[in-house]
Amino acid sequence: MAHDLPQRFDADSVGRALALVGERWTLLILREAFFGVRRFGELSRNLGIPKPTLSARLRTLVDAGLLDRVPTEEHHEYRLTDRGRDLFPAIVALMKWGDAHLAGPDGPPIVLRHHACGEITDARLVCAHCAGEITAGSVTPEPS
Repeated sequence: MAHDLPQRFDADSVGRALALVGERWTLLILREAFFGVRRFGELSRNLGIPKPTLSARLRTLVDAGLLDRVPTEEHHEYRLTDRGRDLFPAIVALMKWGDAHLAGPDGPPIVLRHHACGEITDARLVCAHCAGEITAGSVTPEPS
């Protein structure tokens, strides 16, 4: 059931977030960071991204506080900050949607194994109060 909003929301959080991470390479860099890739060369190789583009995107993510640039003995690494790690549910949601609607005949290319129970997880968005599943039909947007 669709809900009519009486007015547009000002300062929409989705719009603000997309202004920062909505560019394709940025989300792919974050995905790689969640899977443990930390070095410029590995990111470049794994993504096939032009090096100037990668440099610019990494600089943006560091400036936004999503990644830290950490010196190492050889060069430096890019590590997720707490703020960056908080984007994990968004990456998993995109992955789940892609698996459901865009996976090839062999199924999803990557699955997530839950450490606590050892099973392959089927991630869900749940209410922090009642643990009920959150779907587009089970919530109503309201001004805060």
